[in-house]
Amino acid sequence: MRRRRLARVRVLLVGGGCRGLALASELVADGHAVRAVTRHERNRARIEQAGAECWIGDPDVVGTLRYALENVTILVWALGTAAGSPEQSAALHGPRLEMMLSKTIDTTVRGVVYEAAGTIAPEAFATAIAEIVRMGELNQIPYAIVDADPAGREAWVAAARRAIDGLIGVGATMNHHKPDREFPDAMRRRPHGSDDR
Repeated sequence: MRRRRLARVRVLLVGGGCRGLALASELVADGHAVRAVTRHERNRARIEQAGAECWIGDPDVVGTLRYALENVTILVWALGTAAGSPEQSAALHGPRLEMMLSKTIDTTVRGVVYEAAGTIAPEAFATAIAEIVRMGELNQIPYAIVDADPAGREAWVAAARRAIDGLIGVGATMNHHKPDREFPDAMRRRPHGSDDR
């Protein structure tokens, strides 16, 4: 099925590694803009080769991402395989994520995609999803949860793309099938009382 093209959007990609760059390449090929965050200047060439804009920042220091949100439509928080101690991982999916979500208020961000699979503790994912639900309902920002295995790059990219397309209204409505895991592969949820047109 051909996608129904809407206005081009800008995606801010935080994390994702090689799978994130594969997603960025697909989005850019479809005419969207991608701003990819990296901690290290040495990653700039790979990011730009994928057609994305490189942003030097650190999700552990959310202040470095504040201006990365400029003109962004979709925030992708793909840190399910982030390196570091359990405490550092918990912070990325807890206080750091909460702070980042708070910075989307009164911006151009119209949707959040969260990666809920990877190598960190399941409790951290559960905490993050609860916060995304809370902030989404409070601030009327739709969200999508992606729990495709990050180790399967093609399947992950497809799931992330479905999530993004669902949030920006491309193609058919999103799949609400019952998942094998606790969380659906890509589930859009609109806050109560929002306009679903």
